[in-house]
This record gives sequence, C-alpha cells and structure tokens, in this order.
Amino acid sequence: MTTAHTEPRPAPDGAPALPEDCRIDRPTLADGPHLWQLARDSGELDLNSPYSYLLWCRDFADTSVVARNDAGLPVGFVTGYLRPGEPGTLFVWQVAVAESRRGLGLGAALLDALSARVARTHGTDRVETTITPGNVPSERLFRSYAARHRATVTREVLFTPADFPPPGHETEVLFRIGPPAV
Repeated sequence: MTTAHTEPRPAPDGAPALPEDCRIDRPTLADGPHLWQLARDSGELDLNSPYSYLLWCRDFADTSVVARNDAGLPVGFVTGYLRPGEPGTLFVWQVAVAESRRGLGLGAALLDALSARVARTHGTDRVETTITPGNVPSERLFRSYAARHRATVTREVLFTPADFPPPGHETEVLFRIGPPAV
C-alpha cells in the first residue's frame, strides 16, 4: 500500500491560495475512477476510457496531481507527462475541477504545484498543452500561469480536424510556456 504525499502550497507571487479544505497529492490507482468521472462531468474534456485513467494514475503519478477534499475524494486533477524528445518539457494532458470547486483558483493551484514539483524532481523549465479554439477557461488558466511565472507563451496549430478520424475533432492549438523568468 502506498501513501499519498501532500504537496506544499504553490509559492510563486500572485499564485491562488489552495482552498482550506483541499490538499494536493499524487494520484493513486484508487483515484482512476474518480478522475474519469471528473473528466466526464467537465463537459469540455475528451473522455478517455476508465482503463486509461487507471493506467495514468499508475504510470504517470509522478507527473500528475489530484486535489482532495476533507474526505480524501478527488475534486480536481492535472495529468501530464515528460515529453520523450524534450525531457525538460512537461506536457499537460488534462485539467479538470469539480463543478462545485470551479472559480476558486483550484485549477491554477494544481498547475502551479505540479509544475513546481516536476521542475524540482526532473529539471523541467517549460510547460506545453493543447487547447481547442473557444475553450476560454483553459486559455485563461494557461495564460495566467505564464503571467505568474513571467514566462512567454507561443502558440501554433498542432493538430487539425483532418488529423483525427471522422467525424473529426476541433483544431488543437499547442501552447508552449517558458522558460520562466529568473
């Protein structure tokens, strides 16, 4: 049995405070079904199979985080991985926060805690993610992250609808953030 490791509160100036009834941990296998439900309930994320969330919690726990409420249940998560060809880059795959916790800065606190931990343990200095056009909350989250860390943001189309199987998918725009200003 593994024990969860509570992450420290994010340190950058202007970082949102973590709600008092939450703590940030590494995901465990038991979190997989909860992450799947949070992704499903988000209304924005591509929903992967429940199996994939179990694998994510097992194989990518070092580059992912969950926010837990006082009862220990996940109320938010960020999943990510180190880019194989660019080990100094953390790619953020999905960010989800329970509807009842949105607007409180929890997504930003999760992203800050994850990027700080991965930078400390793996020496990363960049964050990447993809965002579909019109996903204003995600764009706001990552632009505010860049501003807090005084990092540049570049954007380019990574995948077009033609890259996906029919009936297609929206364009995925790659956001590259970093390195942070020293």
